Amino acid sequence: MTRILFVCHGNICRSPMAEFIMKDLVKKAGLERQFHIASAATSTEEIGSPVYPPARRKLAEHGISCAGKTARQLTQEDCGQYSLLIGMDRANLRNMRRICGGDPEGKIHPLLEYAGRPGDDVADPWYTRDFDAAWRDIEAGCRGLLAYLTEEEDRR
Repeated sequence: MTRILFVCHGNICRSPMAEFIMKDLVKKAGLERQFHIASAATSTEEIGSPVYPPARRKLAEHGISCAGKTARQLTQEDCGQYSLLIGMDRANLRNMRRICGGDPEGKIHPLLEYAGRPGDDVADPWYTRDFDAAWRDIEAGCRGLLAYLTEEEDRR
């Protein structure tokens, strides 16, 4: 089973959007049993908070529910338990490496790497207020990630 953890700063906008977009893509592909997908924050600021309402509305526009999701922080244990830890921006990636004590197994990657844009960040809609752009970037990254993982499985 491939275990994916999406990570952003607060776990109320980008990473939960990625979690639930990816879960939706995996379900539509009939691959639910092959994946465990979750999300977390690098900070403690929003622990216990629900998904931010505009992010929740953007998911709902696409028929995706994130009911019951609350923010939690990335732990060092997560670093060992997940196959991939996917960050939304360079600051997230730095903080993920700090929390994980580095990345000796090469598990930490930027989401947009899988959309063919490895140097790009998913802009934080908490600040930009552009949830449409966040949706487009996150969906592109998730689609690319799923394609990469299914192609990798086919190569085995």
